[in-house]
Amino acid sequence: MSLNSTPSSERIHIGFFGRTNAGKSSLINAITGQEISLVSEVRGTTTDPVKKSMELLPLGPVLFIDTPGLDDDSVLGQLRQNRTLDILTQIHLAVIVVDATEGVTDVEKSLEEQLKQAQIPHLFVYNKIDLLENRFTDKNILGVSAFTKENIEALKENIASIKMVTEEKKLVADLLEPGNHVLLVIPIDKAAPKGRLILPQQQTIRDILDAGCTLSICQVENIKNTLEMLDVTPKLVITDSAVFGKVKDLVPQEIKLTSFSILFARYKGDLEGNVKGAYMIEELKDEDKILISEGCTHHRQCGDIGSQKLPNWILKHTGKNIQFEFTSGGDFPKDLSGYRMVIHCGACMLNEKQMQERIRLAKTQGIPFTNYGIVIAYLNGILARSIEPIGL
Repeated sequence: MSLNSTPSSERIHIGFFGRTNAGKSSLINAITGQEISLVSEVRGTTTDPVKKSMELLPLGPVLFIDTPGLDDDSVLGQLRQNRTLDILTQIHLAVIVVDATEGVTDVEKSLEEQLKQAQIPHLFVYNKIDLLENRFTDKNILGVSAFTKENIEALKENIASIKMVTEEKKLVADLLEPGNHVLLVIPIDKAAPKGRLILPQQQTIRDILDAGCTLSICQVENIKNTLEMLDVTPKLVITDSAVFGKVKDLVPQEIKLTSFSILFARYKGDLEGNVKGAYMIEELKDEDKILISEGCTHHRQCGDIGSQKLPNWILKHTGKNIQFEFTSGGDFPKDLSGYRMVIHCGACMLNEKQMQERIRLAKTQGIPFTNYGIVIAYLNGILARSIEPIGL
């Protein structure tokens, strides 16, 4: 991924919902000008949410999500519906697609009520107007045809005109002043992807550059030499959390130190709540169960931070027989009652709405929720130092 491309997690998420064969997939194909979603007269062609990124002015970078129909009563259909409704936790806008030849039914009305309760902006669009004998006379009704492309541009304009509450946040730029220098510590080990930097590192670099600052990058073993070569003292050192234990001894106390994961906890989560959650480690007992969750899916290798290093560090610190369970990607249990605490990654692959929903689930069930970097800093005795640059 290039530094100037927008990650999916940073895009405005727009979900297309409706009954089976209302033409959701065809509409997305018409809007994007590409055959993104499989289209067929066979009902239920879309079995899982399909996503497509594009630029939609004046909104900017958006992510369209095509969802399965909401009216399939089969057992498999119910599973598809559940996946569709899970999308509500991550979207900023919903487009309710109605088959113009059939009109609004209880399915659309029920969905609209859920969207209102979730305070998600939404609009109705009536597809297949090319099949109607009489066209709509009500100016408040948006009729389109994915087949003839009639009013597709009007639909794009309507989507772009919807006001959505999307707060612009900075990952690290607001902690810096123009001209500051930042040192990034990025270990290149077995867990590092070949030939590229991972998303948190890319986003941090871009944010530092946008702040008018300069930066240096090194591995752990080069920290001392790098600091000696620099003509200025870094305003901040940002490290991969996995090497916190080594970095803390190599970076002088007078230089501020934090991690990518901690920055993301502030960026998308609840940093103060995550810090409090880390102290639950001292209350763990034998047979307690911890959920360790990652927002992305990747092949876990030897020495993986989430599934191996973090559990081993916790076991060593507590001396307790702790049980661990792991989830990744979109899988996150709604019932957390069986867990003593939840430890989540920085969630660079999730958007803020998804992350906030996971935090909300934990809070409402009284389950402490924290973050990889915060826990690792706590275990290394530098939690206070690692959150001090952020003002906690």
